[in-house]
Amino acid sequence: MFRYEKKARRKGHRIIVGIDEAGRGPLAGPVVAASVLIGKNFFDARIDDSKKLSPAKRNKAFCEIVRNCLISVGIVNNIQIDKVNILNATCRAMEAAVLGLGVKPDCLLIDGNIQLDLPFYQESIIRGDSKSISIAAASIVAKVTRDAIMLKFDKQFPQYGFRQHKGYGTKQHLCALKTFGPCPVHRKSFEPVRLALKTQR
Repeated sequence: MFRYEKKARRKGHRIIVGIDEAGRGPLAGPVVAASVLIGKNFFDARIDDSKKLSPAKRNKAFCEIVRNCLISVGIVNNIQIDKVNILNATCRAMEAAVLGLGVKPDCLLIDGNIQLDLPFYQESIIRGDSKSISIAAASIVAKVTRDAIMLKFDKQFPQYGFRQHKGYGTKQHLCALKTFGPCPVHRKSFEPVRLALKTQR
């Protein structure tokens, strides 16, 4: 998992930051990006793609990352997603996460095929959350942060079941959309939400 970090160091980079996001696909809630500057080369918790970890293992890893690494989070809400589209919103969240670190990176390791509008060396890595320790750590921070936001929305709008599906288009969520229509945190530009709005009219 340190292969890309070692490769960057061989090129002379020293401040190597991993970036990932959570929440591109859901029908509700924000997209959340995280940037992580690894603070040590050994973790007690398993650091891996957040999707491969149970909630308990993710939370354990999250706590260790927060204690030992420099982290920053960028959040773009559903209203902005509808205005600029999900890809641009994801890039904005990632850029905010990098700029919020408070240090000038030498190298950005970015999950996926994304280039950011930032004046730093960048390497895009497909499935980077399974290949780079820095990106994996960012994926955990982004996922845990976004899940916490969706739990708050669940208390505000309990009829949608955000606690269970975190805004993704599950059968439960689609049924709730059909029954209750969209709520203020739904992404109106996403087709299932758009259809639910038409049905309401």
